[in-house]
Amino acid sequence: MTIWTVERLGRKGDGVAVSGDQRALVALTLPGEEIEGDPAEGRIAAPRIVTPSADRVRPPCPHYRACGGCSLMHGSENFVKAWKVGVVTEALRAQGLSAPVAGVHVSPPRSRRRAVLSGRRTKKGALLGFHARASDVIVDIADCHVLRPAIQSALPFLRQLVTAGASRSGEVSLAVTETPAGLDIAVTGGKPMTPGLFQSLSALADQGDLARLSWDGQGITRRPPALPMGRALVVPPPGGFLQATAEGEAALLAAVRDMVGDADRVLDLFSGCGTFTLPLAETAMLHAVEGLAAPLKALDAAARRAPGLRRITTEIRDLARRPLLPDELDYDAIVIDPPRAGAETQAREIARAVVPRLAWVSCDPVTFARDARILAESSYILTRLFVVDQFRWSPHVETVAEFRRR
Repeated sequence: MTIWTVERLGRKGDGVAVSGDQRALVALTLPGEEIEGDPAEGRIAAPRIVTPSADRVRPPCPHYRACGGCSLMHGSENFVKAWKVGVVTEALRAQGLSAPVAGVHVSPPRSRRRAVLSGRRTKKGALLGFHARASDVIVDIADCHVLRPAIQSALPFLRQLVTAGASRSGEVSLAVTETPAGLDIAVTGGKPMTPGLFQSLSALADQGDLARLSWDGQGITRRPPALPMGRALVVPPPGGFLQATAEGEAALLAAVRDMVGDADRVLDLFSGCGTFTLPLAETAMLHAVEGLAAPLKALDAAARRAPGLRRITTEIRDLARRPLLPDELDYDAIVIDPPRAGAETQAREIARAVVPRLAWVSCDPVTFARDARILAESSYILTRLFVVDQFRWSPHVETVAEFRRR
C-alpha cells in the first residue's frame, strides 16, 4: 500500500492526503498524519494510521466509524475549535477580507435539542438513526453523544412510531425537537393517514407524552410545544427551522444584540419565527421579513401574547427574487440570517443603502464571504466576527459578523 501524508482538512472535514503527485480524500484523519491505503475514485476508504497526530483522541461514541452524523470526533476539542475558526477566516481571505475573531462558542456534548433522524421499518422492528457517510444506509443508534437526554431516552419510542407508520419500501424522516412542554415530532414520508393509523398514532402520542405529533402535515397536538424567545413563547410550525442548541442560540443572540446596540428601528431579514425579532423587540421596533407564511404566523401570535414588547411588523417576501431595495432599507440596523445559499441579491441592495450597522448571521462560510465582499466593495467595513459551533463534531460552523458603514 502507498504511504500518504494528510496536508489539511477540506471544508467537509475529510483529510486531503498527498503522495508524490497524487491526491485523495480520506475521512477520519487529521493534518500531519501519515496513513497507508489505496485510493479508488479519489478516496481512500479504509486507511491505516501509520503516524497519528498529537490532536487525535479516542471517539467516545460506539457508532462513530459507521455513522455519518459526526465527522470530527477523532480530533481534540482545541483542534476542532481552531479548525472551524480557520474555515471562516480562510473563506474570507479568499475574498481578500479579514476581521478579528471576537469570540468562539462551542455547544457542549448532548446539547442538540433539535435533530432530524431517519427511520426504516424492518422484519424485526425498525432502524432509527443517521445515515452512514455518503450513503443512504441508516446506522441504528443506541447512544448518541450529540442529542439531549430527553431525545436520547425517547429513541425506543421513536422506533415504535417508525414501526407503526413507515412502509417497508420507504424511509421516514423524523424532525424531533425538545420543548418545555415535551417532544415535538414532525414525521414525513410515512404511510398515508387512515382512521386506523390516526388512532394508533394518537395512542402512541399519549404513551410517549408528546406535546405534538405531525404526520405528513396532519397534526395531533396534546399541548402547544412553545419555546421561549426573549419574553415571548413561540409555537413553531411543525418541523420548522430552529437553532440546534439553546446554548448556540444564546451565543448568536448575544452577538447580534451587541452589534445592534441601541438601534431604535431594526430590520430582521430571513426572520423565521422570531429568534432575533422577539428578543430585540424588548428595546427596539422591528420589521421582520420572511419568505414563508407559517413562521411569521407563529411570530405574530407570540408577539401578541408577550408583555412589554415594542411594535413588530411582518412581511412575507422572497428575498432572493424580490430583495428589499435601498429606499426600503431606512433602518438604524439590519439583522440578516440567510439560508446556506447566502443572500447575494439582498447584499447588493444593502450595499447601495445607508444603514449604519449590520449583524450578518451565516451558516456557510463560503457564501458569507462572497456576500461580505459585496458589502466591503461598497461602503461597509467588516469590523469583527463571532464563531459559533452548535453542530459539535460536524464540519458545520456559524458566524455572526458586524459591518459598519464608513
